[in-house]
Order: sequence, then structure tokens, then C-alpha cells
Amino acid sequence: MGLDITERNKALAVLERHKLVLETALDGFWVTDERGFLEEVNEAYAGMSGYTAQELAGMHISQLEAQERPEDTKAHIETIISQGYDRFETRHRRKDGSVMDVEISTSFMPEHRKFFVFCRDITQRKLADLELRHNQELLIEAQRLGRLGSWELDLLSGELRWSDENYRIFEVDPVVKTLTYEMFLGTVHPDDRDKVDRAYSQSLLDRQPYDVVHRLLFAGGRIKWVHEHCDTVFDVSGKPLRSVGMTQDITEQKLNEEALRVAAITFETHDAIMITDAEANIIRVNRAFSEITGYLPEEVLGQNPRMMNSGRHDRAFYIEMWQQLTHIGTWSGEVWDRRKNGEVYPKWLTITAIRDERGETSRYVAIFSDITERKQAEEEIRNLAFYDPLTSLPNRRLFMERLRAALPASARHRDYGAVMFLDMDKFKLLNDTLGHHCGDLMLVEVAKRIKSCVREMDTVARLGGDEFTVLIEGMANDEQDASRKAGTVAEKIREALAHPYRLGEHEYHSTPSIGIALFQGNADTLDMLLKHADMAMYQAKGGGRNTVRFFDPVMQGNAERRDALESDLRLAVGRNELRLYYQVQVDNEQHPVGAEALLRWEHPGRGMMMPDQFIPVAEESALIVEIGNWVLDEACAQLARWHAAGQMGGLTLAVNVSPRQFARPDFVAQVADVIERYRIDPARLKLELTESVVSGDLVGSVDKIRALRSLGVSLSMDDFDTVYSSLYYLKQVASDQIKIHRDVVQGIASGGSDAQLVQAIVDLATDMHLDVYAEGVETEAQLDFLKQHGCMAYQGYLFGKPVPIGEFEELLGKLQE
Repeated sequence: MGLDITERNKALAVLERHKLVLETALDGFWVTDERGFLEEVNEAYAGMSGYTAQELAGMHISQLEAQERPEDTKAHIETIISQGYDRFETRHRRKDGSVMDVEISTSFMPEHRKFFVFCRDITQRKLADLELRHNQELLIEAQRLGRLGSWELDLLSGELRWSDENYRIFEVDPVVKTLTYEMFLGTVHPDDRDKVDRAYSQSLLDRQPYDVVHRLLFAGGRIKWVHEHCDTVFDVSGKPLRSVGMTQDITEQKLNEEALRVAAITFETHDAIMITDAEANIIRVNRAFSEITGYLPEEVLGQNPRMMNSGRHDRAFYIEMWQQLTHIGTWSGEVWDRRKNGEVYPKWLTITAIRDERGETSRYVAIFSDITERKQAEEEIRNLAFYDPLTSLPNRRLFMERLRAALPASARHRDYGAVMFLDMDKFKLLNDTLGHHCGDLMLVEVAKRIKSCVREMDTVARLGGDEFTVLIEGMANDEQDASRKAGTVAEKIREALAHPYRLGEHEYHSTPSIGIALFQGNADTLDMLLKHADMAMYQAKGGGRNTVRFFDPVMQGNAERRDALESDLRLAVGRNELRLYYQVQVDNEQHPVGAEALLRWEHPGRGMMMPDQFIPVAEESALIVEIGNWVLDEACAQLARWHAAGQMGGLTLAVNVSPRQFARPDFVAQVADVIERYRIDPARLKLELTESVVSGDLVGSVDKIRALRSLGVSLSMDDFDTVYSSLYYLKQVASDQIKIHRDVVQGIASGGSDAQLVQAIVDLATDMHLDVYAEGVETEAQLDFLKQHGCMAYQGYLFGKPVPIGEFEELLGKLQE
């Protein structure tokens, strides 16, 4: 009995803490009636809306709604009532007239005709989504302007992904999501298919990029010309991981080239044209040539095009070009040349050999375009795909690729690496107070400081918001050595980030929370490794912030066991796994006067579980309300059975009430309902309340207690162990009984303060006309002392331990005899 009560007290303390968590939660919380009028609002929503909780009480939802019309809100309420639950996004208007985006999660409890509503401010998330969509639109527009599609082939899974422009180039409906390399080859002209396949295969063998020009064949014989460029990412062992490519529709360019051959060269084009004789001496150029190169015609006529050589291509490059011109009659490719002013620039060059009637080359026609903007667009696409635009750090995608390559490398070298997760403490407060511009300035500075603390080979990435990751490879072959080094680096980062930040005219102080997960080889998946680092970071936050924590497997095990226990507990009521045990309460003559109902859980796999093993989980997950309702219902049903039996109808039955259960607006109505439903004498039902139940909202609690007393229910002030801390509450709540805590009872045999405290409690109860009842009585000496000092009722192992109903009724029979 002693252990049971102590642990229950701990559970009640946990319950009170979680009530405070709800009151101080960042998410808003309402309780409304079925018409949508607010009855209860927490401080989080008051802070979000700008109203006080008192101003919000009594307001209608439509007064806050900035998106729905009042009639729409009314219809929405009816919909939620019919389906019982809804989760949606809308907009609320603050007191100052500004609008915020909110995510609403609401449940309607038909038995209470109430809505329970959680509100989350998602304004920043919406703005982030808008910025992301804007960046994506910029990427799509850049590809459209350059007629440049992009693609990515995952060589491990075989998955092929295309950009919107690529779908347009290949004329494939974007709804076709299953793309493969074989499907791509199927669109290539049969005469070019082998060339394209060989070029790609050879690039994988050579581990070099490739460029290839080929045709696409469509229905009806229609042809497109495309230029493809591909680069492949390899792991450290040389195994290809993924290929990224660009596809440019050059059909128009090809048609122009063909027109030049057919029409004996036209200069009416925006592309530069240069004509040479068979010996490659320049004999004619057009205006675009001068605009691009800076050379006037008279400066280049009679000269060899090598005068514009940039020096970027070796001799073998030009030998291959001339061999193709000789055998095929045309060559296309990217060339870097030098303008007259010395600037080196890229151009896309196509050279065609013009043959005379004898089949001999008489002229070479070179058509080229300045592709500087296209190269810049390619670079922009690459940066958008792999780098964070604010800090220029690798983004999540590139970080994951590097981490994916780091794990097998670690396995081969048998060394340890580390992943660090960090975020800046209270960063949202900075954005809220100084604005997002200052927040961005700080993030840029954070990125610089982190990079200054690690090696050039290490990866520092920004995942989003104020979350950063660090990947450190090749630390040590010994785990302890690796742990020490990782801790040193993390501490160096922590110290660097804790220095003040100069943000424009403001000086700002912030600190990081850093979590570290070590890895060696492929023991953990990517997701699991990141989860471990993330858990360690949140442990650092829970440890007071501005600190470093390593991932502890015990932490993960505890979390998994707690999640499993919560899942089982959600089903416990429906599966009829909860049990009530009863412990007898006796008077001074040791005659039974009542019992206390104590909860047990008969778990199918873990056996009989005591409250301290599952009540804390119930408190955290709000399951305590459902469980408390079950206990109240079952206790009243037992009182009804005793009354019907006629032999034990005079017994009282004490039921513990949790703070969260007591705080519900419909608690008094629920008690009244269960009394009416089982037709029991309310005087036989005793509700045991702790000081923590009433101390949070004294005025509201007193009103509820008065309402309960008007029902005829008996009330007991449970765990009463200090006169002075609880005296004020006793005067206000006017309970029927004071219950002396078992810890005080255990200490009275030794004399001293506990004995004096018992006397003080009894004296106080006498003055306030209250009964005194002691729990945890285990010895005759304790019983004698309590009797001598005016105690009136007792409970403890001296009289009987908590037992199932059958054993309890047998015990009552013996005591009554």
C-alpha cells in the first residue's frame, strides 16, 4: 500500500506538470460550445491573437475568422459535429487587425456538446512555402527561357526524373511518372540510339561527363534535334550513384544549319557565322560574329580561327574535331574562345563542310552562339538544386548524398565519422522581435562560424530555418578517440556560435544546442542516423540549451518503449484490460467504513502493472481523462452492486480524480450523470482531490467543488502533508475530510516533526470541523498514536492490502464478523 500511494502521488505530480505544459504550450487551445462560442482559451492563443484570455472568452469563432464568412463558419461547425473531427488550415484576424495563418485540429465530443480545438500559427511556414514555390518557379522559368531541360537518373533504383521543360522537349505527358532509361532510349531516333547508349556507357567507364547531339523520333516521322550533357556522381570506390543531365532542344539550330547548306549560307541570323575556305582561312563573317567576338571583319579576314583560341582545349580536342569533319562533314560542340578584349567565353559551335559537285570540301561554315547566359542558367539550376540560396551552404539534398557516400567509405576504412545536428536557441524570438532580415543576417554569420570550425573536407549544410548539420568523416578508428574528437569540434562550434552577433544596428546574443551521432559503416540507415543526431540535439535542449549531447541508445530504447506502451494503453479500455483493486478503510473500532478504488492494468504481455508504470504515460498523452472516466464509471457501478446486494450498501468508495480530469468543463455534469445512471446514494461516493487539482485555478475549482457538494458527493483533501502550504486551499474548498499522507504516518513512530505535524493537522481539522483520515498505516504503534491524537479512520496494510473485488468482499465478511 505504501509503495502504491507514493507512486500515485508521483503520478499526480507529473499530471500537474503536464497541465502546466498545456497552459504554457506554444500551440493555442480552445474549448467552445456546440455553437462556436469560446469557453476556455489558453495563454498561447491569447498571445497569438493579441487578445487577453478574458477578452476571448465568450467570443464567437466567426469573430476571429478572417477567411470564412459567418455562414460558412456555421456550416463548417455543422460538418465537424457530423463527422466528429476535422483538421484544416484557415486564417485568423488578430486584435490589431493583422491576419495570421493557422492550422486547426478540432474534435467534437457529442456527449459533452463541446469542441476541443488546437490552433497552431503557421504563418512562417506559409511564407517559407511561398518562397520555395517562388524559387521553383524561377528554376522552371530559367529552363523555359534557355529551352533547357534537366534530368536525373538514380543508378541504384533505376528511377528517372525529368524537369517540366524536359517533358515538353520529349513531348511526354507529365502525368506519366514511371520514367526509365529504356523509355528514354525508346524516344531516340533508331539511327542514333546506339550512339547515345555508347556515349553514356563510355562516360560511366571513363568517369567523365559527355556531350552528344542526337535526334528524337515522334509519331508521323517528325524529328527533333537535341543536345545532351551529362555528369555522373560516383562514390569513393568509383561506383556510379546518379547521373544528372541537361537536354537542350536544338531543332531550330539544326534546321538553320540545314537551311544554310540548302540556301548557300544566309547571314540573316542572330547566331555568329564564319565562313572559311578549304584551308580554314576566314573569308567572310556576319554582323553577329563581330558583336560576339568584338572583331571587325577586316581584322579577321584571311586569318585562321585559331587567333581566337582561349587555350582551354588541348591539341587532341582539335584533332578529334577535324577527324569528324572529314569523315562525317559536320561537328557540333561546346568551345571556349577568347574575345578581342581578352575575355574568355563559352559558345556552342556547329561546323559544316560544304562540298562541291565533285564531293570535295570547298568551304567550312561555322555557326556559333554565345552560351554564357545558358551556362549561367545551368549554374543557377545546380545551385538551386544543391545549395541553400541564403548561406550558400549545401542543402538537405546534397548533404544526404554526401552522407550516403560517407557510410560505405567508413565501412571500407573501418573508421568513425560523426553527424551533428544543431539549431540556434530561441531563434524564432529573434525573427519575432527584430524581424526576418536580422534573422537572415544571423543565419549567414552562423554558417560562416561553423565553417571556420571544421576542416575543408567536412560538410556543413543548412537543412532549413535555423537547423544546420555537420558531417565529419575519417575521424579515428577507435570509438572513444572519435567521440573525443567529435566532442572537441562540437564544443569549438558551440563557443564560436555563443559569441554576440552584430545584426545591423543591433547586438544579439544566442546559443546553440548540438546533438552528435557517431557512425561506422552501414550499421545505421541514413534516416536512423539523422534521427539519432536529432534526438541528441533535443536532449541538449532539454538539458538547458547551449550544450552538446551525444546520442544515447538508452534514450532511443526508452522512447520506443514509451511509444509502445502508449499504443497499448490506447486500446486498454476497449479491450477490458483495466482493473480496480480495493483497499479497506476502517474506523477506530476497526469496523469497515469504506474502501479506496485503486487502478491496475492487466497487460496481455507484461502482466499486472502498477499505476506508476503507466499513469505517467496516460498523463502525457491525455489518455488519463478516458481512464479516469472509466474508473469513475466502474466505481459507481460497484456501489450500485453493493446497494443491490443489501449487505455492503453503507460503505463509501473513494475515487482519485486527476487534475486534467477535474479541469474539464463538463466534469461536474459527468459526475451527476454517472450518479443518476447507476442510481447510487451520492454520499457513498468520495472524490479524493489533491492540492494541485485546485491550486491552478482556485476560483473555478471552488465553483466546481461547491457544485459537487450540492450533488451530495463527499470530498477528501488527499495527500495533506503540510499545514501551512494547504491551509489557504482548505479554507476555500471546504472539503469533508483531510487525508494524512502516508509519508507522515511512516515517520510518527520516531517522534519529532512528523508526530508534531499529525497533532497540528488534527487540531486544524477539529477547528474546521473536518474528519481526519490516515493512509499507509502498517503497524499497531502507528495506529495507537493516531487514535490517541484524534484520528477517526484508517487505511493501510495493517488492515488489508489492495485486492480484486472478490477477495475484498471476503475480507469485509471476516472484518464484519
